[in-house]
Amino acid sequence: MTDHVLVEADGGSRGNPGPAGYGAVVKDAATGEVLAERKAYVGIATNNVAEYSGLIAGLAAAAELGASTVDVRMDSKLVVEQMSGRWKVKHPSMQPLNAEAKELAARFSRVRYEWIPRAENSYADGLANEAMDTGKQPEAPKKTVKQDRVSPVGWTGATGTPTKLLLVRHGQTAMSVEKRYSGRGDVPLTEHGKQQAAAAAKRLGAMEGLVVDGEAAPIIASPLIRTQQTAQAIADALGGRAETHPGLIETDFGEWEGLTFKEAMDRDPEFQTSWLSDTSIAAPGGESFDGVHRRVRKARDELIAKYGGRTLVLVSHVTPIKALLRMGLDAGPSLLFRLHLDLASLSIVEFYPDGNASVRLVNDISHLS
Repeated sequence: MTDHVLVEADGGSRGNPGPAGYGAVVKDAATGEVLAERKAYVGIATNNVAEYSGLIAGLAAAAELGASTVDVRMDSKLVVEQMSGRWKVKHPSMQPLNAEAKELAARFSRVRYEWIPRAENSYADGLANEAMDTGKQPEAPKKTVKQDRVSPVGWTGATGTPTKLLLVRHGQTAMSVEKRYSGRGDVPLTEHGKQQAAAAAKRLGAMEGLVVDGEAAPIIASPLIRTQQTAQAIADALGGRAETHPGLIETDFGEWEGLTFKEAMDRDPEFQTSWLSDTSIAAPGGESFDGVHRRVRKARDELIAKYGGRTLVLVSHVTPIKALLRMGLDAGPSLLFRLHLDLASLSIVEFYPDGNASVRLVNDISHLS
C-alpha cells in the first residue's frame, strides 16, 4: 500500500464532440514509480467529458491502491478549477461527472489539484490517445433513407447524418396500474399492456424508413420482461430481431420497489422529500437519477458507436427515456420531474455527429386512441 500518490489524468476528443478517450496514471509521490495505468475509449463525447472521465478513473485507481493522500495534476484548467471549488459547474452535462469525482475524492484524507502545461502531462495524454486509436469508431451509415433526409438541419445548424432514436415506453403492468415504484422488479405486461404494445408495434410498422431492402432497423430493449415483450411485438411487426442492452434498464428504486408514493412517503418522509429535490440522492439501497443519467449516456454513446447514422428503436422505461430526451434538449435535471411519459408512448430524438441534437416528438400516444 502506498499512502501518498500522484494522479496524472487527461482526456481528448477528436471532433469535440467526437470519438473520445481518457488516460490516467498513478505514481508513487516519493519515487515516481508507476503504480497503475487506466485508459478507455468513451464513445462520442466532448473534451471536458473525457477529461473528467480520466480524473474519475485515476481517483478510482488511487483508492484501489489504498492511498490516503492524492496530488492530482491535469492540463485541464476547467477540471482543476471546478474540482478545487473556485469555478462553478454551470453546464448540466458536467454536473454529474463533477459530483462523481467529488464523491471519489471524499474517500481520501486530502486531495490537492494542480494545473500543469500539456507538455508535462504527456504520459496521461499518450494513454488517452492510445484509447482513441484503439477504440471502436462510429460506423458510416450503410444506407440513406428518406426519413433521415427530412431532419431540420437547416434550422439547427447540425451537420452530418443523425442517429435517430425512436423511444418507446413499455406497455401496462400490474405495478403501473397501482402506481407503484417499478424499477428492477421483473413484472410482465398485463393483457391491456400487450394490446398497447401491439398498437405501438403497428404504428412503427407503418413508419417509413424502419425497413430498408428487407432489413429492419435495430430494436434494442431493456433486459426486463415488460420491455422485452413490447420490443418483441415491434420486432414481429417489422420482421426484425429484438436484442437487449443493460444500460436501458429502469432506475433501481431499492427499498421503495413495489411501494406506492404514499407508502414510501409514510416510510421515509424526510428522505423522500430530499430525494425529490436532489437527483444525486439515491433511494434507500437504490440508484440516484444522476447515476441513471450517466449509465444511459454511456449506453447511448455505445449504440451510436455501433449504429451511427441509422434509425434505432429503443424500448425502455420512464427514467432512461427522459434521460435521452434531456440529452437531446441539453436540459437540466429538473426535466425529470416536469416531463410526463405515458405507457407505450413514442418519442423521437436525433443525435448528430457534430454534437447537435434535435428532439422531434415527445409522448405521442395517438396510436392508442
